[in-house]
Amino acid sequence: MELSPTFREMEAFIRRLQDQICNGLEAFEPIQRFQQDIWEREQGGGGWTRILTGGKTFGKAGVNISSIHGEMTKELASQLQVEEGFFGACGLSLVIHPNSPKVPTIHMNIRYFETNEGRSWFGGGTDLTPYYPYPKDFKEFHQTLQRACNSVIPSCYEQYKETCDQYFTIRHRAEMRGVGGIFFDYLTGTEVKHADLVRAVGESFLPAYAPIVERRKDEHFEEVDTIFQKIRRGRYVEFNLIYDRGTLFGLRSGGRIESIFMSLPPEVEFHYNWQPESGSAQEEMLSYYQPYDWING
Repeated sequence: MELSPTFREMEAFIRRLQDQICNGLEAFEPIQRFQQDIWEREQGGGGWTRILTGGKTFGKAGVNISSIHGEMTKELASQLQVEEGFFGACGLSLVIHPNSPKVPTIHMNIRYFETNEGRSWFGGGTDLTPYYPYPKDFKEFHQTLQRACNSVIPSCYEQYKETCDQYFTIRHRAEMRGVGGIFFDYLTGTEVKHADLVRAVGESFLPAYAPIVERRKDEHFEEVDTIFQKIRRGRYVEFNLIYDRGTLFGLRSGGRIESIFMSLPPEVEFHYNWQPESGSAQEEMLSYYQPYDWING
């Protein structure tokens, strides 16, 4: 099966976007740079993993792209509810874990999938996981996403925001892993507006995140802030290993383990029945891990 022009266009876009995002993040690092690991998948395709560790601003940052193709396993076909056969999948996935608890963790993923039976779709999303209550930052993040989404498909932000709140809920804890963002999947691959939406979301990453990093990276923080950050990163791990579709897809499609687990934070803590002090910033932050209207609230 020939991979479609849409596939090749998406592949070229994520290559350019990876360069753009890595350059933008390196601007916050005086010394450290992304290291690239190029890998090949035996069944077809491969990827470009870029990781930055031990930076002044970012403890661990991964900006990965992959482009794979080949025969679908029976398990994968069942999961996607398609016939077994040839498939192509490409996408960009990033997770940024800053050092300072005043700077949020962020995740973004955009992807495209097609099969030899003529089915194709786009998916993607981004969400912010803060550890300190700066509602101004959260509101600006959502406003940037709203502008990016609604400039392509009017009023779609509201739908994708609600879907994100539901998707990134840690169900066994009845809380979200962060303050949400947007999430969409199975958008028809033959519609130009869906390709444009994915591009708009990808290009909104730096405008949505870089101002927050710049504003908060040098702020003073206390030991309790770092403890809370590590506890919440433990929640991040819980979500990724139990619920995240991207992680599960990677494992079931024979993906590269090092790239799949790139999303996990460098340090976490699990405390038995930890509770914040009454009136603390940590107690306030817990109240934000629930669905909230950041545009009108």
